[in-house]
Amino acid sequence: QVQLVESGGGLVQPGGSLRLSCTASGRTFSDLIMGWYRQAPGKERELVATIGLNGHEYYADSVKGRFTVSRDNAKNRLYLEMNSLTPEDTAVYYCAARTPATGSFYPYWGQGTQVTVSS
Repeated sequence: QVQLVESGGGLVQPGGSLRLSCTASGRTFSDLIMGWYRQAPGKERELVATIGLNGHEYYADSVKGRFTVSRDNAKNRLYLEMNSLTPEDTAVYYCAARTPATGSFYPYWGQGTQVTVSS
């Protein structure tokens, strides 16, 4: 079983930046493929970014060039650096984890952290 705990959310003005963190436990972190998802009010949850075992990164078009995903295997942590934030980025952000054996399905999720972009 994998436990995930996000932190770093909050209120930020448009154009501002935030850094989200996700701390994992219960399994060797370097064996996990990690992702960030978000869900805005009234909308479906959407993929934001992923980072693979070898550090390969993927970004949704809506955040490409503004967000950066990274991982620190020594600290069991996943990060999401978010820059040039807009009100459309307002959502609950979730950290998710999977192993290569689960295909594209993420069985492990954090509780989420709220990001609000508003003036």
